[in-house]
Amino acid sequence: MVLGLVALVVVPLVVGAGWFWFQVQPRGAQGAAVTIEVGEGWTLHRTAGVLAAEGVVGSGQAFEWWAAISGVGDPEAGRYTFHKNMGGRAAGNVLKVGPEVQAAPDLTLLVPPGLTVGEVADRVGQLPGHSRDGFLAAVNSGAIRSRYMPPEVTSLEGFLFPDTYRIAAADDDAAVARRLVAQFDAVADRVGLANAPAANGRTPYETVVIASLIQDEAKLAEDAPLISAVIRNRLRDRMPLQIDATLCYAKGGCPPVPTEADKSINSPYNTYKIAALPPTPIANVTEANLNAALHPADVTYKYYVLSDANGKHAFADTLAQHEANIRAARAKGVL
Repeated sequence: MVLGLVALVVVPLVVGAGWFWFQVQPRGAQGAAVTIEVGEGWTLHRTAGVLAAEGVVGSGQAFEWWAAISGVGDPEAGRYTFHKNMGGRAAGNVLKVGPEVQAAPDLTLLVPPGLTVGEVADRVGQLPGHSRDGFLAAVNSGAIRSRYMPPEVTSLEGFLFPDTYRIAAADDDAAVARRLVAQFDAVADRVGLANAPAANGRTPYETVVIASLIQDEAKLAEDAPLISAVIRNRLRDRMPLQIDATLCYAKGGCPPVPTEADKSINSPYNTYKIAALPPTPIANVTEANLNAALHPADVTYKYYVLSDANGKHAFADTLAQHEANIRAARAKGVL
C-alpha cells in the first residue's frame, strides 16, 4: 500500500517533469525561420501563445514556466527571428537577447541634369540624416576632387554627375559627394575626355565648361553638336558667346529671364561683356553633352535662336540671317 501511495505521487511528478523537459528541448530537426513582430506592451503570456501557434514551442504554458525559471520577462517590442521546433530553451534565449537591430534602409538621391552645386546640395539636404550645409562643407573642403580638375580649380561645379543614386544609410555627406564625382570621372573616362585637346583643341576642363553651356542651351539632343560648333566658332573669332544661361548663373538663378540691364553685370560669367569661356562650369552635365562638347559639328554657324515650341533652334552664319530667324520665331510666338 505504501509503495502504491508513493507511486501515485511520484509517477505524475516524473511524467510531468518529463513532459515539461520535452517541451523546452528542440523537437526534432530545426525548421524554417519564423519572424515575429512583438508589439509594444506584449506580455510574456501573449508572446508564449504566439510562439506555440507558430510551432516554435510545443506548449505556451510550458514555455511560460520555463521563462519564469530562467528569468525571461515580458519581451521588448521589435522583430525576432525564431525557428520552428526550436523549443522553449532556445526561444527564451532569443527573447533574452532582445529584438533584432534593423538596418536603416538605403536612400534614393535623384540628381537631374543641369543642376548647380547649390541645387544638388538642396536635394541632398532633403535626405534623412543629411544636410545642405554639411554637403556644401564637404564639396568646398578641397578634399574631394575630380581628376579632370586642374590644380588651381577648387570648385566642384560641373563635376557632380546627374544620375539616380542609392545612398547607404551609413554614408555621410562627404561620401555622397565622392560618389557623384566618381561617377563623373567614370563617364568622362568612357567618352575620352582626357583626349579633349586632340578632339576639340580645348583642355578637358574647358570642355566641361563648354558642356555645361550646351547643357543649359540645347533643348533637343540633335542641336547639341550644333550649339557646340557655335561656341567653338565664336571663341575662335574672339566673339562674346552671349549666352543667357551664364547671366542666370551670375545672378544666382533664373527666372526671371535676363534683361538688357543684366547684360551689363560685372561678372566673369557675363558672356555678353567677356569674349571668353566662364571661369567654371555653370551646371552638371550629361554624357551626351560631354560628347557634344568634345565633338562639335563641322559647320560654320555663329548664331542660334529658339525656333519652335518643341525646343528646336534655328542656326545662322551671319547676323542678318540670325535676325531673320529671330523675326520668324517672334511671328510664331516662340519668343
